[in-house]
Amino acid sequence: MLKTLGITITATMALAATTALSNPYEEYAGTTLVVNFPSHPHYDAVMKVLPEFTKETGIEVEVDMLPYLKMRERQTLELTQDEGAYDLITYVVFSKADYVYADQLENLAKYFMNPRLADPKYDAEDLIDGYVQNIGVAGGKKGYLPGPTGSLFGLPQGSETSVLIYRKDIFEKHGLKVPENYDELLEVACNIPELEPGMGGMASRAASGHQASHAFLLHLAPLGGRVFDDEWNPIINNEAGVAAANALKTIVDCGPEGSSAFGPAEAANSYMNGNAAMFMDSIAFAPNFEDPEKSKVVGLSGYAMHPEGVRRGSQTGGFGIAIPANALNKEAAFLLMQWLTSKHGDKLVAMAGGNPSRFSTYADPDVQAKYPYAKVFGEALEYADPDWRPIIPAWGKINADIGTTMSKVLTEGLDPQEALDGVAERTRDLMEEEGYYIWQD
Repeated sequence: MLKTLGITITATMALAATTALSNPYEEYAGTTLVVNFPSHPHYDAVMKVLPEFTKETGIEVEVDMLPYLKMRERQTLELTQDEGAYDLITYVVFSKADYVYADQLENLAKYFMNPRLADPKYDAEDLIDGYVQNIGVAGGKKGYLPGPTGSLFGLPQGSETSVLIYRKDIFEKHGLKVPENYDELLEVACNIPELEPGMGGMASRAASGHQASHAFLLHLAPLGGRVFDDEWNPIINNEAGVAAANALKTIVDCGPEGSSAFGPAEAANSYMNGNAAMFMDSIAFAPNFEDPEKSKVVGLSGYAMHPEGVRRGSQTGGFGIAIPANALNKEAAFLLMQWLTSKHGDKLVAMAGGNPSRFSTYADPDVQAKYPYAKVFGEALEYADPDWRPIIPAWGKINADIGTTMSKVLTEGLDPQEALDGVAERTRDLMEEEGYYIWQD
């Protein structure tokens, strides 16, 4: 009897120990994480689901939410301290190169290797490939793409791709075909003002600086172009580059009044106010188009993939999350990062109005029922291009040059070939200064 009792007691103790160990969050319950998020609709959705994370894990989250530019300024200060103020940060994609190069972000390998932290049901293969490559990977091909030497430093959280949004009623009224390629896109864009006087064909960002560069690059990749070849020689001024510049100029010339000065918000507002029949930009704008408090075109929009040029190649951009190298609560921060990007967390954020990071979330019936455009967006993401712009430390200067020069093409009549030849020459000089040609014969 005693032996039986002993076995029973031992088994009970073992079961209790197993039960205690089955909660991977228990060790971190009561921890308060300080995170840095941008003021952005996606993070408004994240804020709505954080109480569920605390409920499930016992980990508290304190959020410092700042406008993007102020967020970057604050991070630039905090990441250089011995002990930083943040356990988890959001960063925009082109900050990846700067932060990784300065050794300011944690390599995530050791966290995903740790069986006490890594959820075996996480299913990383379900994450949108282009997003992960664009926002999270560094050290591989070209220094910012996957490859044998690449590592993971962040995960997508509020990442975006480009899609075509169009007025279904206008297209039906005139029997127009939704553009599937660039020839069709440009033809329709310039037909609309004739068919609908006072309405522009397509609203696009085009303002001098970053916006004009972004708009040009939006067309460069699908039209077969790149900024560099594989040996870092600028090829932005080849035939594909000129075609992209001409495409943007056609879109702006046939667009709504004031197009050449549009930033993303102005372009979106133009479409929402009924001043344009098409809008091609980030998926992040779609919820506003269906918001009756903001939009005059609720229920009138159709959603399609970014048109094909010589290939499909929609943009990748937006935000990701990472653990600062000087964070105080790195393991608990990883648990939050993992939870937000898990299938469970990703769906919660999506249902609250955020941008999914997983293919399965876009395919989820509940998500598609609430957001009818989700199905098309999921299909578009199969073609998200992580190399549509180079994420290198020198990119800030190159990007500014492209933007300023493209603005002259759009507003001053500068010849596209001449303009891009100048960008290529200046870019090559900069890349030489940065040491990109030292190993060339």
